[in-house]
Amino acid sequence: MQSMSHGKKFGLATVSGLISGCLVHTTLVAFGVSVLIKENEYIYLIIKLFGATYLLYLAYKVFKSDSELSLNSNHVKKKTLSQLFKQGFLMNVLNPKVSLFFLALFPGFLFSNSLSQVTQFYVLGLLFMAVSFIIFSSIALLAGTISSYMKKHHQVGLFFKWLQIIVFVGIAVFILL
Repeated sequence: MQSMSHGKKFGLATVSGLISGCLVHTTLVAFGVSVLIKENEYIYLIIKLFGATYLLYLAYKVFKSDSELSLNSNHVKKKTLSQLFKQGFLMNVLNPKVSLFFLALFPGFLFSNSLSQVTQFYVLGLLFMAVSFIIFSSIALLAGTISSYMKKHHQVGLFFKWLQIIVFVGIAVFILL
């Protein structure tokens, strides 16, 4: 919405804040929680079950929601770039879904017996941040084009609704398996 209302650099400031917040989650997983997970497989199982259940709940909420997208940007307040960065950072850091996602998913992708777990968590966190930055930045940069397309093609909301459901259910199944 920031990109559509005020320009690309405002959307990118929000994206930069969101991505920077992932460092906090990566650090928590790498130093704090990884020790608990390593020492107690039941805690990991509980985290996985909670994470998968929450993702299935989100899929259900999307399923029950309206598929119409609202692109009204008239009420988007203009903020400074630093305010948007801080807003994005806080949105990410205070979002329990991100912590839960990192906790439930990252341990399943540890890839080396010779590298420390901390190093592996940071590699995974940085990889996640790079991919997320590319995706979110692309959305911010293409916001005008995307919104024009979405306004002309109302059925795209239904597509995105089902895409969200499939992704949430798919990740939940992956976590459980």
